Order: sequence, then C-alpha cells, then structure tokens
Amino acid sequence: MVLEGILGKKYKLATSDKFEDYMKALGVGLITRKVGNTVSPVVDLAKEGDEYILSSISTFKNVILKFKPGVEFEHETPDGTKATSTISIEGNTLKEVQKRSDGKVTTIDRTFTDDEVKMVMNIGDITSTRVYKLQA
Repeated sequence: MVLEGILGKKYKLATSDKFEDYMKALGVGLITRKVGNTVSPVVDLAKEGDEYILSSISTFKNVILKFKPGVEFEHETPDGTKATSTISIEGNTLKEVQKRSDGKVTTIDRTFTDDEVKMVMNIGDITSTRVYKLQA
C-alpha cells in the first residue's frame, strides 16, 4: 500500500481556493462558512488493524473519520450534517463520495505526498482545492 509512508504525518492547511463557494453550494450557513474559512486545520492519517483514521483538528471543530476502504459509514460533517461516505484508496489518493442527509452528494479527493496533502472537493460545478503542507 502506497499510503504506508505517510501514516502518522501531520499536515497543516496552507492554501485554500473557492472553499467558501464550496461550503455555500453544500448549504452551509453564513456564520459557519466565515469561521470555516478562517481556521487552518491539521490533518493526519493513521491505521489501526484494517481500519484507517483520518483526522482533521482545528480550533473550530475536530472531525475524525474511521473507515475501511470501500465500506460505507455514517458520520457528521464539520457543519453538523449527517452523512454517509465511502472512501476508496487509489495509490496515494483517498477518494471519498459523501452523501448528505439533505440529498446533496460531494466528492473529496485527498492526494498524499511526502510533503503535502492536496484536497480537491467537488459539488455540481463548484471545485475547491485546499493544500496542506507537512509540519516540521
């Protein structure tokens, strides 16, 4: 598995493009969008047995996704919406398809390298890209 080399590394948000547009398309409220746009989460990926743990930690909200590749699971999004997601692993990319309780579907691709994580989120015709850099 290609991901083994990046397990346990911490990556902090460095750049964010069109994230507010993406949150707006998801129906996230104004105040939550404003706060969400100002925080710089730290993400990391760990593995316990056959389960992966993807964490996004910030001063606003901590999100911890525990998943097995290809197996649908329930969780709560950072804005508090209930959702089900399936995350598959293709090389060094986590490909997530998230179905929200309001019927909206979004895809989130997280590509890990030694020094960064590139997160590309799509809903409809909106694409947001966030880049996280490896913390020293």
